[in-house]
Amino acid sequence: MRRIVANFFISLDGVVESPDQWHFPYFDEQMGAAIGAGIAASDALLMGRRNYEEWAAYWPTSADEPFASQMNGMRKYVVSSTLTSVSWSNSSLVEGDVAESLRRLKAEPGRAIAMSGSGTLANWLMRNGLLDELNLLVHPIVVGSGRRLFDEGRPPVRLELVSAESFGSGVQHLRYHPLPVEAGEGVLFGG
Repeated sequence: MRRIVANFFISLDGVVESPDQWHFPYFDEQMGAAIGAGIAASDALLMGRRNYEEWAAYWPTSADEPFASQMNGMRKYVVSSTLTSVSWSNSSLVEGDVAESLRRLKAEPGRAIAMSGSGTLANWLMRNGLLDELNLLVHPIVVGSGRRLFDEGRPPVRLELVSAESFGSGVQHLRYHPLPVEAGEGVLFGG
């Protein structure tokens, strides 16, 4: 059974928007190795529309190897209510009942399905019990404004920390698994 693993660059104040504005001073060999290991453990990408459009504009012509070859060669599944077609190599739209389509995809043989860059999609996956792991690279910076990973007003989210690693840059690499929803909690995450 495959797993869906969400990966985010995140600030101390929970911002995930526009990491290109604050992330790069913290990128080092340790972070590169962690990102490379995540890509190696995956054989597919799950993306929202905005992430798909940004990456489809960048990766096909990128010389940033070995990541460019890995990104271009992977199978890509795009969740969008507005796109009618996708053209980046190995891409397809997730159509119809998205939750059921993703459950079927998870039941297929293969490695992890990685997703990144879409807080909206990550929150939707959590609400529907489809996210298996939350992988955060917490940067030692308070960005101050921008979209945060978790929606305001949502019920508590119960997570179990399964690993933590500190990088020399001050970035914390934290991996969480969902805890099962307990009766009466009203928690939208788990399963």
